[in-house]
Amino acid sequence: MLFREGLVRLLAESGHQVVASVGDAESLREVVAEHHPDLALVDIRMPPNHDSDGAQAARRIRDEHPEVGVLLLSQHIELRHCLGLIGTPGFGYLLKDRVLHLDEFEDAIARVAGGGVALDPEVVQALVRGRKAWDALTALSDREREVLALVAEGHSNTAVGKALFLSDRTVEAHLRSVFTKLDLYDDGTTNRRVRAVVSYLESRGTS
Repeated sequence: MLFREGLVRLLAESGHQVVASVGDAESLREVVAEHHPDLALVDIRMPPNHDSDGAQAARRIRDEHPEVGVLLLSQHIELRHCLGLIGTPGFGYLLKDRVLHLDEFEDAIARVAGGGVALDPEVVQALVRGRKAWDALTALSDREREVLALVAEGHSNTAVGKALFLSDRTVEAHLRSVFTKLDLYDDGTTNRRVRAVVSYLESRGTS
């Protein structure tokens, strides 16, 4: 409750309109249906069971209101109940500590509300930490792995270039090489690229 109230105050002070603040998964679904917000900030663990209720509510919201962005927050990385959402447009997953990094948090909110994606760097690392997944990535150069990690977080080509001090053309070249080596079709859209990467890693046994 304290975290939720603090988050509401932070969002309000940053100029966002908070239309509702609730403490359980069922109420969350009800207020989303009532207000149709641009974004729903959801704790993975919510009452009544304090287990995966928030993640399950997020999946229902995505099914019932696909136009609503969903940003999951959790204290620890919990991928089991949200793998199907990772990489889809208008979805993000951050650790709660990331809220303290206001610029990054604001960027993630804007991205997800606008139909983009935002993944915590530690979530991306968890997705590729499995031995089989790393075996599949051994064909990539160090630079290609850096580019792939930033793409998986949801960054655009331009943002990747700025982070790694590369031109847009160089980023595009690295991405073409990445998807060729991983046997993945690159259709030129960030969300589908991310979904393809996550699906590939998941199919190789990452959990």
